[in-house]
Amino acid sequence: MQRILVAFLLVFLCAAGANAQQGSDDLKKKQAEIQHEIEDLRKSLNDTKKNKKASLGQLAMIKKKLALREQAIGNINAQINQIQSNISQNYNEIARLNKELDTLKEQYKKSIVYAYKNRSNYEFLNFIFSAPSFNEALKRIEYLKSYRQYREQQAATIKNTQTLLNEKNEGLKVSRKQKDEVLKSAEKEKTVLADERKEKDEFLGKIKEREREISKELELKARADIKLKAAIRAAIEKELKAAREKALAEERARAKAAAEERERERKKEEARLAEAKRVAAEKAANNQPVTTPPPAKETHTAAPPPPKKQPEPTKSVLEATPEGLAISGNFANAKGKLPWPVERGEVKLHFGPYRIEGLGSGPGVVGNNPGITIETTVGATVKSVFEGEVTSVFDIEGNWAVIIKHGKYFSVYSNLASTSVSKGQKVSTGQALGKASTNDDGNGEVEFIITLENTNQNPESWIRRK
Repeated sequence: MQRILVAFLLVFLCAAGANAQQGSDDLKKKQAEIQHEIEDLRKSLNDTKKNKKASLGQLAMIKKKLALREQAIGNINAQINQIQSNISQNYNEIARLNKELDTLKEQYKKSIVYAYKNRSNYEFLNFIFSAPSFNEALKRIEYLKSYRQYREQQAATIKNTQTLLNEKNEGLKVSRKQKDEVLKSAEKEKTVLADERKEKDEFLGKIKEREREISKELELKARADIKLKAAIRAAIEKELKAAREKALAEERARAKAAAEERERERKKEEARLAEAKRVAAEKAANNQPVTTPPPAKETHTAAPPPPKKQPEPTKSVLEATPEGLAISGNFANAKGKLPWPVERGEVKLHFGPYRIEGLGSGPGVVGNNPGITIETTVGATVKSVFEGEVTSVFDIEGNWAVIIKHGKYFSVYSNLASTSVSKGQKVSTGQALGKASTNDDGNGEVEFIITLENTNQNPESWIRRK
């Protein structure tokens, strides 16, 4: 029984150790991803610093780097908590194994003493031959054999328990060492975080020095956004109107075809009845019996009672065709996995309401972004994030914008210096649409918008994480 208990304990501890190792591996993988993202961001930030002007793009990258650093520290703290949990678990397991080992040793000691007292061959033979019957003697022989096996099992169990105890003690040493290393890493990250916070504060001072220029830049963007939103709405409304008219025309065509079919059937029936009357008149003139023609048989069977209608999800008129329905579904399924519209870039202004701290006398300069503003390299190739059809190419404040339809979804690429597509053109995922324009800070910049019909979506929820 004790051997089974120890075996069960070994299996349980191995399973618990495997689960803990899996959790530790996941945290380490996450930490590596965060550090990789921080390194990419650092390189992008260094590239933009070649331009001496302090820009909103640089501020956005500094703030993102801070957020990632805080995330890294949170991840390290999770690792510390997990290691501490492993240490506590090891302490408990070691205490339990020590207690189990003491019990096993005490029982083994008693069995050895008993065996020593009954060690002579005379006592062994006397125990067997003193049995009242032959069968009882056989039972006593089997008992002595099983008792010897029991002592051997006791020794093996003690050995296994001691081995497991040694492993747990070694594991405890490793966990303590890991904890010390991770604690050092946490302190290092906290030091870097403090430096980066200082860097951010210093940079806000530089932004403040350019307050007038940046405020003007944001005012121009706000005006351009108003025109862009109006143009997008007009283009989408045009698509919706065309789709509605097409659907209505198709419905009218179906109704007309059905009416024409009914008219043909009616005339066919009239002709049949007229022929029947003519035949009847001829028979009457020749004194032949007249047979009344039966009414025309219905070609269709009686329809079963209609089933109870289930409420159907409202479909967009842009999903009226099989192609529109399919591409809408495919686009929706790609949420969170769409590629970025540029090879390299960082989000300068996020979707929706935003506030630029450090500018203005109040809480800062505020605005509302219809999509995301991406800072990239000058002349970067802007690509379609999904297959679709170009519905509009138009000018906004001296730059170009392209709208692509994906069923009921639309993606918009604005602030392009040039375009390489035209209205009505089919495009594939990753196909070049044009080149990014240059902003006032000398960096490439693109406005990227996603809408569900005329409802703006947060593009960062749709594009994949770098």
